[in-house]
Amino acid sequence: MQTYLLSQQFNAEYLAENSTACPANATICNGTSCVLPEDNFNETLSVVLSTVLTIMLALVMFSMGCNVELQKFWAHIKRPWGIFVGFLCQFGIMPLTAFLLSLIFDVLPIQAVVVMIMGCCPGGTASNIIAYWVDGDMDLSISMTTCSTVFAMGMMPLCLFIYTKMWTDSDAIVLPYDSIGISLVALIIPVSFGMYVNHKWPTKAKIILKIGSIVGAILIVLIAVVGGILYKGSWIISPKLWIIGTIFPAAGYILGFFLARLAGLAWHRCRTVSLETGMQNTQLCSTVVQLSFSPEQLELMFTFPLIYSIFQLLFALLILGGYRVYRRHRVKTKTDVEKTEGKEDSKPTPSQAQINGGFVSNETK
Repeated sequence: MQTYLLSQQFNAEYLAENSTACPANATICNGTSCVLPEDNFNETLSVVLSTVLTIMLALVMFSMGCNVELQKFWAHIKRPWGIFVGFLCQFGIMPLTAFLLSLIFDVLPIQAVVVMIMGCCPGGTASNIIAYWVDGDMDLSISMTTCSTVFAMGMMPLCLFIYTKMWTDSDAIVLPYDSIGISLVALIIPVSFGMYVNHKWPTKAKIILKIGSIVGAILIVLIAVVGGILYKGSWIISPKLWIIGTIFPAAGYILGFFLARLAGLAWHRCRTVSLETGMQNTQLCSTVVQLSFSPEQLELMFTFPLIYSIFQLLFALLILGGYRVYRRHRVKTKTDVEKTEGKEDSKPTPSQAQINGGFVSNETK
């Protein structure tokens, strides 16, 4: 009998040590049913990376401020035609485009709402970085981002109230005004310091700007990679949302550019308005979505802000590449024309002599 008990004890110990059904870190184990402690890896990773990315973003916006001149910035505030055009694009074109895309593709009501939320968000800070690389108007870019974030306090609830009636009660959507305020503070403070440095030490400001622009480009790519890591389990989503996430940012860039051109803005300002229109604050959209919907509803559309973010970045890089090619070709062509004109001007003609007082040198007789 004692031998039998020892054998049973041995078997139990062996199974406990070698069974893969119940891991060693299980808090409750009953046969093959185990309760594991909550895996907070993603939560910890999110907190750490959010802190790092916030610090990096503040440094990048500080460097972008080093390219802003106070007088020009104030001129845009006093004569806000460019800001007004950007306002029409941000809170006119984008919500309407979101509404039409949702109707055309006949998505689920809950999916239509998240598309609308994205369309009603203000411009993102990534647009300032890309605007620098395409030789945009940095004073207009910073002022547009700042003003659209301020206007979002009132325009987001108004646009959502108008466009989401047919899908849901607008009161069900929770707008995180604290997050909008934090975004505004995180934009204004570092940019203000950058403007001060540019005013006091313009030479040092140029060095900071070059470093910051490179860090900013790395930051944009890093944010996309981090998003892919954190939400790797949420990529199963309706193909219709993939299509909308592809079309939506492209439509924002194109429509923003043409409206700015129709308004008579200069080409470099048209590029700026285009980027400010197409590049949305996707982090704010994700926050609104998480606060407003249940876990079951989030499964249907939580990844859409990330999809939009990826494609808005992809199209922005295409715009940057196209502009760089155009600029290189244009500068080369312009140089060739100047050289040709210089050769022609070096040979005086009788008509030139007559225009210059009728004097003709002996060499031309």
